[in-house]
Amino acid sequence: MDVLLPPLSEGADSGTVVSIMVSEGDRIEKDQTILELENEKAIAPIPSTAAGVITKIHVSEGQTISEGSKLISVDEGGEAGDSKKETKKETAKEAPKAPPKQAPSSQQAPAAAPAPSKTAYEGQTIYDPYLDYRYDSKSGFPPPASPTIRKVAKLIGLDLARVPGSGNGGRITLEDIRNYFQHILELAESSRRQPAQEGSGESAPARKPAESIDFSQWGEVKPEKMSSTRKTIARRLQDSWNTVPHVYQFDEADISALMEMRSNYKAAYTKKEASLTLTALAIKAAANVLTQYPVFNSSLDEAKDEIVYKKYVHIGVAVDTENGLVVPVIRDADKKSVLDIALDLQALAEKARARKLTGDDMKGSSFTISNLGGIGGTHFTPIVNPPNTAILGMGRGVVKPHWTGKKFEPRTFLPLCVSYDHRVIDGADGARFIKAMVEAFEQFPESEIKLTQARKK
Repeated sequence: MDVLLPPLSEGADSGTVVSIMVSEGDRIEKDQTILELENEKAIAPIPSTAAGVITKIHVSEGQTISEGSKLISVDEGGEAGDSKKETKKETAKEAPKAPPKQAPSSQQAPAAAPAPSKTAYEGQTIYDPYLDYRYDSKSGFPPPASPTIRKVAKLIGLDLARVPGSGNGGRITLEDIRNYFQHILELAESSRRQPAQEGSGESAPARKPAESIDFSQWGEVKPEKMSSTRKTIARRLQDSWNTVPHVYQFDEADISALMEMRSNYKAAYTKKEASLTLTALAIKAAANVLTQYPVFNSSLDEAKDEIVYKKYVHIGVAVDTENGLVVPVIRDADKKSVLDIALDLQALAEKARARKLTGDDMKGSSFTISNLGGIGGTHFTPIVNPPNTAILGMGRGVVKPHWTGKKFEPRTFLPLCVSYDHRVIDGADGARFIKAMVEAFEQFPESEIKLTQARKK
């Protein structure tokens, strides 16, 4: 029997094969992991739904597959190591079969994929499999398709000459029709998401198809395929930028006293196998402020025209990895001690860098923090992480002279920026929130850092 890719997590329909854990000829048990699939920035094990001997592996590492794709074929009564023998036998048996009858000359070869369409600019190419495609029939025959496919096309008014066939002899399959309509739906969705033209009340023109430029005509290049993680990041950030009207509020917090407390307790946290980082302190500070300003802990439900205020405080933390940006979630941050947060943060960061985060590790955040201080830079404007309505960006702390009224003193200031969704949050609330965050950093209570009430490891 064939083992197919089962339904993936909500909102996901495809993934990239990261590693294959089995080989042809191996005997496997039901629910045994056969491969690892990267999807939505997480890597998940895919188990087998059958036990037996693997006779064929239908996927390869790096391949993108979707729900229902054939993964492996299994002989439920076979013996380990026999798959190659069986394959040879089957090949030998099939060899004497006469070749199928040739179709009319216009159908002898698969319909060639339509050539990319050149733009007005030399070196630029639009890759669209349906752009300007028409079936070229030299004999006058219609595109090759089964009677069922022709009936379906007639019922829905589809011109089969617009659909490239992928079957034998260029035959049009049901999957080809499905892909054609999926492409049309994606174009329609892209057009719908375009911002309205200012003052016109009408949708802006549909976005032009992506263009591919031959950069090698000007010098040596090194193309590299975007990973599944990078494509997910790009899609989500583009959606956020297109749909969320961003407003940015800036300020600086004097964290001199906080950094001194951190220095005093750092060794004690190390003994607990935890790292007392500024990010952990920021999560606790933000959790306290979010309880005072719940609109920053909310989400906009556009379908119901509702603002959903959450009674929980789950804070997503942007983590930089070799494979891109991921945002694991610290749950119930308002109810946890700084030590608990530090331990959670450390564990999630390690999972992120080892590419072991699950989908659940990155779902359910109500607010996000992005700390680039460890890398450098001062102020930056982070993009809101939907369905959150706000995100806090932190830069590198800088020592500056501060006038006390009598003299200048060196103080450490932390650059802050809160980005928020202006559909939900007004500018005045944004100013109040950033002010409260400054106060939370500058007046951080030492009792929150003391190792008094913390969970046991």
